[in-house]
Amino acid sequence: MGRKYDLAIFDMDGTLTSVRSSWWYILNELGCDNEEARNAFVNGEIDEKEFMRMDLAQWLKAKPGMTLKDVIKMMRNLPLVSGIQETVAMLHYNGIKCVICSGGISVAAKMIADEFGFDDYLADDLEVDSEGRLTGEGIANVDLRDKGASAIKLMEKYGATKERTIAIGDSFGDISMFDVTGMSIAFNPKDMELTGARADHVVFSDNISEILDIIFEVKDGI
Repeated sequence: MGRKYDLAIFDMDGTLTSVRSSWWYILNELGCDNEEARNAFVNGEIDEKEFMRMDLAQWLKAKPGMTLKDVIKMMRNLPLVSGIQETVAMLHYNGIKCVICSGGISVAAKMIADEFGFDDYLADDLEVDSEGRLTGEGIANVDLRDKGASAIKLMEKYGATKERTIAIGDSFGDISMFDVTGMSIAFNPKDMELTGARADHVVFSDNISEILDIIFEVKDGI
């Protein structure tokens, strides 16, 4: 029996990372807090661009002149879940491409992709000036309110149909990815009522390789 899936799309923040957000991680490292901005975004009071702007304003207040190199250095200690290497290796072994689709910071997505061999990533960028200093603006490459649209772009790029694509995420922002893929897995969902209820499968674990049992049991019809 041939493989059933061609593409696995992973959320990053809270799925591949053991902290809720790469944005939050930098804020926390700088001794800042973004609850006001986060709540305003969740409540629809601000858009994603303003959400990023408010976060970045706090970064620059705590560390004036902050550069992209500073962010890269801080991201080297970003806590990750266990089992990423095994998961990507097994999916690749079975002919399944692995990509990251995240509203998190592209610096983190690139580092994870490079370290563990993901085939691609799509995440938000930080705008910098000619000397590499942060301008205080973010570049939203992934719409947090419609990650499904970004997932479709990745599916088109890799020639994968809905039925042959898997989405793995942890929060309400990933539901739109679940809706456009053939299999959805909520990994340590933040809320069962929304995210967990909309996924085909739910996994609670500190090791993401636990999703392999689901993918390949379904694949083999067990």
